Amino acid sequence: MASVRFTVTPTKAEDLPGGSDLSPDISLRSGSRVRFESDSANRSDPLSEVSGGVTTTSAGGGADSPDHSSIDQGEGNSKTSSVYINSNHQVDDDDFYDKNLALFEEEMDTRPKVSSLLSRLVNYTNLTQGAKEHEEAESIGEKKKPSKSPQMGTLMGVYLPCLQNIFGVILFLRLTWVVGTAGVLQAFCIVLMCCCCTMLTAISMSAIATNGVVPAGGSYFMISRSLGPEFGGAVGLCFYLGTTFAGAMYILGAVEILLMYIAPRAAIFEGEGAAMLNNMRIYGSIFLLFMALLVFVGVKYVNKLASVFLACVIISILSIYVGALVSAFSVPDFPVCMLGNRTINAHDVVDNHCSKTVMVEKTTHLWKLFCHNAQLNTTCDEYFTSNNFSEIKGIPGLTSGAISENLWSTYLHKGDVLEKRSLHTSQVAHPASDRYPYVFADITTSFTVLVGIFFPSVTGIMAGSNRSGDLKDAQRSIPIGTILAILTTSLVYLSNVVLFGACIEGVVLRDKFGDSVKGNLVVGTLAWPSPWVIVIGSFFSTCGAGLQSLTGAPRLLQAIAKDNIIPFLRVFGHGKANGEPTWALLLTALIAELGVLIASLDMVAPILTMFFLMCYLFVNLACALQTLLRTPNWRPRFSYYHWSLSFLGMTFCLALMFISSWYYAIVAMVIAGMIYKYIEYQGAEKEWGDGIRGLSLSAARYALLRLEEGPPHTKNWRPQLLVLLKLDEDAHVKSPRLLTFASQLKAGKGLTIVGTVVPGNYLQSYGEALAAEQTLKHLMDKERVKGFCQCIVAQKPRDGISHMIQSSGLGGMKPNTVVMGWPHAWRQSEDPQSWKTFINTVRVTTAAHLALLVPKNISLFPSNSEPCTEGYIDVWWIVHDGGMLMLLPFLLRQHKVWRKCSMRIFTVAQMEDNSIQMKKDLLTFTYQLRIDAEVEVVEMHDSDISAYTYERTLMMEQRCQMLRQMRLSKSDRDREVGVESLQRGFVWCEKCPQVCVGLIRSLKLYAILEWPSQSPDLNPIEIYRAASSGGGSSEHHRRIQMTWTKEKTTQYRATHSGCSTPEGFRDMLSIRPDHSNVRRMHTAVKLNEVIVNRSHDARIVLLNMPGPPRNTEGDENYMEFLEVLTEGLERVLLVRGGGSEVITIYS
Repeated sequence: MASVRFTVTPTKAEDLPGGSDLSPDISLRSGSRVRFESDSANRSDPLSEVSGGVTTTSAGGGADSPDHSSIDQGEGNSKTSSVYINSNHQVDDDDFYDKNLALFEEEMDTRPKVSSLLSRLVNYTNLTQGAKEHEEAESIGEKKKPSKSPQMGTLMGVYLPCLQNIFGVILFLRLTWVVGTAGVLQAFCIVLMCCCCTMLTAISMSAIATNGVVPAGGSYFMISRSLGPEFGGAVGLCFYLGTTFAGAMYILGAVEILLMYIAPRAAIFEGEGAAMLNNMRIYGSIFLLFMALLVFVGVKYVNKLASVFLACVIISILSIYVGALVSAFSVPDFPVCMLGNRTINAHDVVDNHCSKTVMVEKTTHLWKLFCHNAQLNTTCDEYFTSNNFSEIKGIPGLTSGAISENLWSTYLHKGDVLEKRSLHTSQVAHPASDRYPYVFADITTSFTVLVGIFFPSVTGIMAGSNRSGDLKDAQRSIPIGTILAILTTSLVYLSNVVLFGACIEGVVLRDKFGDSVKGNLVVGTLAWPSPWVIVIGSFFSTCGAGLQSLTGAPRLLQAIAKDNIIPFLRVFGHGKANGEPTWALLLTALIAELGVLIASLDMVAPILTMFFLMCYLFVNLACALQTLLRTPNWRPRFSYYHWSLSFLGMTFCLALMFISSWYYAIVAMVIAGMIYKYIEYQGAEKEWGDGIRGLSLSAARYALLRLEEGPPHTKNWRPQLLVLLKLDEDAHVKSPRLLTFASQLKAGKGLTIVGTVVPGNYLQSYGEALAAEQTLKHLMDKERVKGFCQCIVAQKPRDGISHMIQSSGLGGMKPNTVVMGWPHAWRQSEDPQSWKTFINTVRVTTAAHLALLVPKNISLFPSNSEPCTEGYIDVWWIVHDGGMLMLLPFLLRQHKVWRKCSMRIFTVAQMEDNSIQMKKDLLTFTYQLRIDAEVEVVEMHDSDISAYTYERTLMMEQRCQMLRQMRLSKSDRDREVGVESLQRGFVWCEKCPQVCVGLIRSLKLYAILEWPSQSPDLNPIEIYRAASSGGGSSEHHRRIQMTWTKEKTTQYRATHSGCSTPEGFRDMLSIRPDHSNVRRMHTAVKLNEVIVNRSHDARIVLLNMPGPPRNTEGDENYMEFLEVLTEGLERVLLVRGGGSEVITIYS
C-alpha cells in the first residue's frame, strides 16, 4: 500500500527573521537542524535554519525575501544591489545563500539544495555495531566525548573478528572425532561442503553489504531491508536464537574442557552418563551466570579481552601445525592399550601395565577387571582369554602412513567398542559388555549427524558486517576481510583434516574424550610443546566466544525490537541509560540456560546449525532476488557476484539443513513460519523497499499482462467492487454500512476499490483528498476489507464519479460492479443534485457495461457482528440480468452474517405463461447451478389500473411540475425571468392558501388536511418548507397512507374550484397524467404488493433494478417508481446486471 509522509517543521516566533536577536549558536539547539551562514565577517542578520532541507519562511508578505537596494563596501569590493519581488527589508548579499536559486526558492522546503544534501550525507555518522557507544557511556558522570570517525581497517575490523568467531569449540573438541569417524575423505567432503556454503553466502552478503550503509543489526538489517519485515523478523529471530544457542554451546564446551581435561576432580557427581550430564548442567549454569554478569557490568571488559582470546586461538592452531611437523621426526609418547583389536580405557591401566600378568605369575589390574578374582585359575571373559594385550602408538607421526587406514569411515552405534580393524583378533566374540574397561561410542554416528555437529565451526562470517559502523571503508573492507577469513579458516580446517588423519591413530581419533590416551584432549596430543597449550588456549578461546555470543545476541534482539515489527518484543528495545540492552540480555540468558540444561554439545550443535543455515539461506535469497529483479537501487560495489551463485548457496543451505537433521529443519521452518505470519497479521507495517515487494510488483505486472489477453471466462467471474462512499463536511463517511455490506460480498475474493469524490479544485483540495483517503483506509481496516482507496477531486460530484468509473483499476483488474447508496430523503432535499447524481451514475454504469448494486435502507443492514440466526434471502427474478441475482445470495451466504439464512427464488408469470412448467424449469436450473434454494412462481393477472395508481401518477407529475417552478436557489431567483411568475404564484397562494398548501402537501405524499385558517398569509416558499418538514402541529400533520377515491377527488376539486389561479398553476391542476407513466406506476404498485405480501419477513430482498429513462426529463418520475417498487420493505438490494453472464451450469 502506498504511504503518505507528512513532515512538519515547527518554527518558533523567535526563529523568524526580525523576531528577536539570536545568539550565534541558536541553530544548534536541535541536532537535526543544519545551519547555513555566509563566510562574510558581518553576521548580524538572523541565521537561516532548515530541517531535512532548506526551509524558507514567508511571513508578512515575504519577510525573508531581501531587497538589496544598497551597495555595501567591504574590503574594497563593491557589491551590486539586486531587487526581489515582495521584499520589504534588506539583507546582505553574502547572507542570502540562495540568491542564484530564486527560481526554486518556493520549493526549498521540500527540495533542498544539493550543497545542503551533500553536507548532511557527508556528516552522517552511523552507530557503531559492537559496543563502542556503550563503552563511552559506561562511566556515569563522565563528560561525553565527541564521537571519532571510524578508523578500523580490513585487518582489525573484519578479518581478525571473523577468524575469532569462526574458530571455536568444534575445532578443538570434535574435529578429530569427525575425521576418525567419517574418515579423511568423507570428513574432507563435510568440511568442504560447509565451507562452500559459507563462501557462497559471504559473496551474497558482500553484495548486500556494499549496496549501502548497514547500521546496527548486521545480518538482520540486510535480510529485513532486502526481503521485508516479515522475512526479516522471522529470520532475525532465528539468527538471534542461533546466536544464543551458540553461547550455550560454547559454555558447554568450556565446561567439558574444564571437567574432562583441566580439573576432572572438580566433578560434583561421580561417574559417567547421567552424572556427567548433571555436572555439565551445574557448571554450565554457573559459567552462564558469571558471563551474563560480566556482560551486564561492562561490555568494555569483554571487548578488551577479545584480543587475548584471539591470541589463544592463533597460538593453539599454530601449536597443532608445529606438532604435526615435529611428529615426523620425534613421535610423541602416547601409547594406546589394545586387547585384540579392542581399545582399552587408559584410566584402568595402572602403572602402565598393559598386560595380563607381571613377572609371570602376578596378575595386573586389568586381569581383575576381566576375571572374577586375581587368581590365575579363575574364570575370565572369553574374549579376554582368547586375545592378548598390545600397545600401539597413539601418534604414529606424519610419515607413518596412518592416513591409508584413516581414509575410510567407521560409523558406530551407541555402545560399540572402538576397534582397530588392522589388528588380528582370534575370534568374533559376543558384543562387549559395558562393565569391561573398553572405550565405547557414546552416540550413534552417521554422515548427516557429523554434518550437523561440524557446521557451527564455520559460522561467524557475519562478524565483519556487524561492525560496518567501525570501519573506515566498509564497502571495501567487508568483502575482502570476510572472504579472506573464510579462505583462511577453510584452509586450516581442510589441512587439519589431512594432518589428523596422517598423524593420529584411528582409534584415538574416534575416541571423543581421549579415554585411550589417559584423558588427554586428542588434538592436544599432537600439539607442541605440550598438550596444555591446546587445553588452556581452547578453554579461554571458548569462554571468549561465549562472551561474544552473549554480547551480540541481546543487541540483535534489541535491533529487532526497536524496529517495532513484533509487538510483544517492544519491551526488549529498552535498556540502561547508556543503551545497554538489559532486558534483552536477561531473555538471552534464560534461553541460553535452556541450551545449557540439554548438557550435550552434540545435541546443541544441530539446533544452532538449523538457525544459522536458515539465516544464510535468506541472505542468498535476498541477493538473488535483488539481482534478478534488477532493482534500480541495486548497485553494489562488490561486483563479483551472480544470481546463480546465490541460488547455489541457497541450495547448499537447504540441503545441509535436511542432511544434518530433517526434523530439526522442519521445526526451525515452522518456528520461522509462525513468526512470519504473526508479523504479517499483527506487526507494524513497514515499507523498506524490500525485494519481496519488488517480486510482488513483477508478479503483478506479469499477471496483469496475462489478464489483458482476453475477457475473463464466466467461470472466473467474480465481483470486482467499486464502492462509492460519500463524505460529510467533517470528512466522515455518511454510510459506513455500505462498506460493511461490501465486505460481506467478498467471498468471491475479488478486487475492492473504495472511492469518494472531493468537491473542489485539485491544487487547493489536495490536503482534503489525503484526509479523505486516510478516512477511507481507517474504515477499511475497521471493517477488515482488503483493497485500495481512490479519491478524486472534481468540481462536480457527478463528473468525479464518472471519471472514477472510467479510470479505476488497471488492465484486467478493473471493477465490474459498482456499489453505491440510495439517495436518502431525496424528496425532502431542496438540492436535486443528490438524486440527479444517482441517476447519472446509473446511466454511466450502464454505458460502461458494469453491474450495479444499490442497497436501500443501508442503515438497517446487519453489521459483521450481528449474524442472522434464521430467515430468508429472497430473490425476485423478474428479468434476466446475466445471473447476478443468483450469484449474489450465494456469495452472501458464505459470510458468517448470512450463513444461516435460506434462499428463496421468486419469478413472475404472466397470463400467457405456464407457471407449472416455469417452476419445473427453474428447479432444474437451480439444481444445475448447484444452488440450494426454494423456488416459487408468482402469477400476476391482468387487472385494470386502479384509481390509486392513477391518482398517484397524477400527484407525481404535479409534484414534478411544481418543483420545477418553485425549487430555485436564491441566486437563480435573482437572475431568472421566472421571478415574475413566482410572484404571481405568491399572490395566488395568498388568495387560496388551502389549495396551495394542499397541493404542496399532496405532492410531498402527505395527507391533505385542513390548513389552519390563522395563517393565510404565508408565502409559497414558507408553505413548501413547512409541508416538507411536516410543519404545524403533529395533530394536524400526521403522515398517513393515501387512499384516494373518485368521490374524494371530486369533493376536493369542488371545494377548491372557486380560487382564481394563475395560468401556470391552473395548468398544473388540469394536468392529465401521461399514459406511459400510468403503466409504469401500475407495474410498480402491483409488483410491490406481491413482493410485500410474499417477502415481508425476509432478511433481505434482491430484485431487478429498472433502467433509467432515456429522456432526462423523466428522471424524477424514475425515482418515484423505484420508491413505489420498494415501499414497505425493510432491506432491499436493487441489482442491475452489466450485460454479461456471470454464472454458468458447466464445470
